[in-house]
Amino acid sequence: MSEIVIRVEGRAGRITLNRPEALNALTYEMLRAIDAALDGWAKDPAVSLILIDAAGERAFAAGGDIRDLYATGRAGDFAFGKAFWAFEYRLNAKIARYPKPYVAVMHGFVMGGGVGVSALGSHRVVTEGTEVAMPECGIGLVPDVGGSWLLANAPGRAGEYLGMTGARMGPADAIHAGFADVFVPKDRLEAMKAKLAETGDPAVIQSFAAAPPPGELDYFRLPIDDAFEASSPVELEAKLEEGERAGLPWATATLKALRRGCPLSVACAMEMIRAARHMTLEEALAQEYRFTARCMEQGEFLEGIRAAVIDKDRKPQWAKPRLRDVTARDVEAMLAPLGPDELKL
Repeated sequence: MSEIVIRVEGRAGRITLNRPEALNALTYEMLRAIDAALDGWAKDPAVSLILIDAAGERAFAAGGDIRDLYATGRAGDFAFGKAFWAFEYRLNAKIARYPKPYVAVMHGFVMGGGVGVSALGSHRVVTEGTEVAMPECGIGLVPDVGGSWLLANAPGRAGEYLGMTGARMGPADAIHAGFADVFVPKDRLEAMKAKLAETGDPAVIQSFAAAPPPGELDYFRLPIDDAFEASSPVELEAKLEEGERAGLPWATATLKALRRGCPLSVACAMEMIRAARHMTLEEALAQEYRFTARCMEQGEFLEGIRAAVIDKDRKPQWAKPRLRDVTARDVEAMLAPLGPDELKL
């Protein structure tokens, strides 16, 4: 069975991620197939739009397939990871600037690499059960695949909150934060896809749209903005732990989520999201690559993957286990320019 199904149906170039047993986690080969298909359809007059979806009920794509990255990194081969991330980020930029409508149907889990091949498209559809997140800090990474740029453009301080804690967004919150555009109920999705293929016109999406169930981000906007305007992760931690909101359920849950992440990643994520507010997408991708190019050799990615995916003990032994252990110099070292090795888009 192919991991990805690529074909033309009517006026639509169709891409279906097809690893439901692995929550459609994206492999290097799948990314290459998407890239080649997009190149082939860009100037094909028979293809009016791109429609990407995924098989199975549980996920559009729960991220990238990181086992190969772990295996090569543990063997001391850091070149594979650098090549993987560079290729993926170039594909993310291509999707964002694609000359034809790019429609993504984002059902179930949409996380990490799954965000990069959906939320950067021109037309982003969510439905019941959609859960969008950038949980990379939990495995020693940072929000990447253009996620730092999307987070930077979220309202208020929602970007810092979502990126530093890995909080999940339901359909309404994904729309509120700028990761999606429209809610279409599940029982209308297949009819919508058929109409898109028949007409090649993304405007038909609106005829299937509905109001999403209520979300939480707008409701918690005041405490999010108050806490996450902190000048540093240490100040943020103090605000949640000792400030006027201390002990409230939202503050307690947020503090727990913040501490679940790798402290180095959390600190870098804050810096990157804030810097990305003044960047183009391409500049934000280059900033993300500075971190990921170093994350195996100088960061804590390998330990994060060991704890979450390989041994599954959920007890990472971070080299710097507390937010106050991470210095400004540590962050600068992970995000410093790479010179001749900078990401080229």
